[in-house]
Amino acid sequence: MGLTSQSTGAVVLGGELTLERTCEEKIIALGGNPNVGKSTVFNSLTGLNQHTGNWPGKTVSNAQGKCRHKDTNFILVDVPGTYSLMSSSEEEEIARDFICFGNPDITVIVTDATCLERNLNLVLQTLEITSEVVVCVNLLDEAKRKKISINLERLSDLLGVPVIGTSARSNKGLNLLMDAVYDVTNKTKKNHPVKITYEEPIEDAIALLEPSLKQLLSDKLNSRWVALKLLDGDGTIIAALNRHLKVDLMSSENIKLKLNEAKDKLKEAGIGKEYLSDKIVSQIVSMAETMGKEVITYDNPVYNQMDRKIDRVLTSKIFGIPLMIALLGIVFWITITGANYPSSLIADFLFWVESRLTVFCQWIGVPSWVNGLFVTGIFRTLAWVISVMLPPMAIFFPLFTLLEDLGYLPRVAFNLDNYFKKACAHGKQALTMCMGFGCNAAGIIGCRIIDSPREKLIAMITNNFVPCNGRFPTLIAIITMFFVGTAVGPFQSIVSALMLTGVIVLGVSMTLLISKLLSKTILKGLPSSFTLELPPYRKPQVGKVIVRSIFDRTLFVLFRAVIIAAPAGVILWLMANIQVGDLSLLSHCAAFLDPFASLIGLDGYILMAFILGFPANEIVVPIIIMSYMAAGSMLELDDLTQLRELLVSNGWTWLTAVCTMLFSLMHWPCGTTCLTIKKESGSWKWTALSFLIPTLCGITICFIVANTVRLLGLV
Repeated sequence: MGLTSQSTGAVVLGGELTLERTCEEKIIALGGNPNVGKSTVFNSLTGLNQHTGNWPGKTVSNAQGKCRHKDTNFILVDVPGTYSLMSSSEEEEIARDFICFGNPDITVIVTDATCLERNLNLVLQTLEITSEVVVCVNLLDEAKRKKISINLERLSDLLGVPVIGTSARSNKGLNLLMDAVYDVTNKTKKNHPVKITYEEPIEDAIALLEPSLKQLLSDKLNSRWVALKLLDGDGTIIAALNRHLKVDLMSSENIKLKLNEAKDKLKEAGIGKEYLSDKIVSQIVSMAETMGKEVITYDNPVYNQMDRKIDRVLTSKIFGIPLMIALLGIVFWITITGANYPSSLIADFLFWVESRLTVFCQWIGVPSWVNGLFVTGIFRTLAWVISVMLPPMAIFFPLFTLLEDLGYLPRVAFNLDNYFKKACAHGKQALTMCMGFGCNAAGIIGCRIIDSPREKLIAMITNNFVPCNGRFPTLIAIITMFFVGTAVGPFQSIVSALMLTGVIVLGVSMTLLISKLLSKTILKGLPSSFTLELPPYRKPQVGKVIVRSIFDRTLFVLFRAVIIAAPAGVILWLMANIQVGDLSLLSHCAAFLDPFASLIGLDGYILMAFILGFPANEIVVPIIIMSYMAAGSMLELDDLTQLRELLVSNGWTWLTAVCTMLFSLMHWPCGTTCLTIKKESGSWKWTALSFLIPTLCGITICFIVANTVRLLGLV
């Protein structure tokens, strides 16, 4: 989340990933498939004693935490969730490299008891690399509910390593898991992992190549596994060995000779490179299936029938998208109606503090300009940002996380995958787009889940087309004043939510359109494939979800917004209070922009408000009010009726309202988002394009709408 590798304890020494630790500490690599509860295991073991950062040289995030068991301190490293260690994606390469070269004392592979057979593929691949493994069979409570029984002792015998059952959500079995980890790391019990035996020609080729590798590697890595990777033509392992162990396999003439000889023997047996990969994967899958049949008992053959029935509706071609839009509308309605009261309370408190600060400044006799700059400038801007931004985020992010915990968000990605594929973008962009509704900066950070650098950039550039909660107040206020003002009571918030949902659908459509244009122009390429798993529906952990969403998302994003909004308060106050002739600097700038602004259906003050609102979209409407009232600081009117009268008296029509909404939907990202794009892309070039593309779209669409309406004489 923007932390450096040094601050997380991960450092790069000559390209090698190591972890800072004392001699008494043991390192646990925590791996597993996505959606197996790996993060729950990690959080339950480490509690709050954890931090997040990036893998050195990567944009995929990691989490590290500490725990103590018996007389030993452990460092847990949550490696990226992956289905394989075949290194076909950034996550797979990171997971493989840390297990191989990060010097973990033990690797714990977390599996899902409800689909254990599929998860055993990763377990077997890990056992080919290292014998220091403990298998955690998680979600036993769900398996029991679905009447799935697992013989853990028999599975342990078959794998040759400890197998521990857990229900991490209720902290069951975690002490037994750490007991097993303690025994393996302290050598009180020795593992005897199962050996995966391949067809005779493959085994002969491995036997021919392995002795030379064993001599060169000096037990730094499993030579049998390295031999298999070389035969399979995996060039990444050669680069990884050179990068992390300073071992250049291809510099050895003996290894080159043996490798060519082994490949010739495979060809003679009719096993080419592609066929060899199929043989390796097929053998691992076959072993996993055999073990699964022996240890798993399904007392209810249709255990997942209810999930499939629900999916037939939620992911259907007919109902999937409408239900998704309806659910989105409900989330926005809850956010809109729920945020009003706490927002008002926070605003009242902060503006009361402002009045006390003003009294204090007058009491100690500070110059009026000091009070204006720091109190009505900086403090008032921060108060506005916090009071408007915090309540919607505190509601939206937990709701978003609840949908994620429930298992619905992967269904959203499934529903939208075909649309993003047609736009030559990545299906996971659907998830990063959804995160952008809470905050576009959080959506940019979420783009780390996309493997392809090209598709990651497309997702970053287009994330701003979905409105964040900073733009919701502007959109909602305009909708209420100009389009649903005749509705009363609860109907007003319902109609407002429906219209807001329509605006958001337009934003999603623009996301797909611009993604398509980018993929056909400056970011050409074919869409990549990815594995999308529909996890079982689970009862969300409401308490943990609220805590996690508030600390990991809400406060994190709010902190960045406050840092950027503080200087904006200074600039805003100076522009409103520096007089040039009879007008303020703000009025002069607005007059200069007015001819251009009128072409796109706005006026100079509205456009100036968007420019000054660059640090935080929450202050756009207050700046408009301040500008129209020629005040020296931001103001708030008592109700929307007064605000509508002010806007109409300054020339607003329904067309002005529409163009302001469109420009709010499609204009430059806020300062926090731009800063995040720079950190995530590492390039000012892509940050500039992320700024320009939505802005040009907003200007173009507003120009077309405004002048079409004027030509038709509708305003």
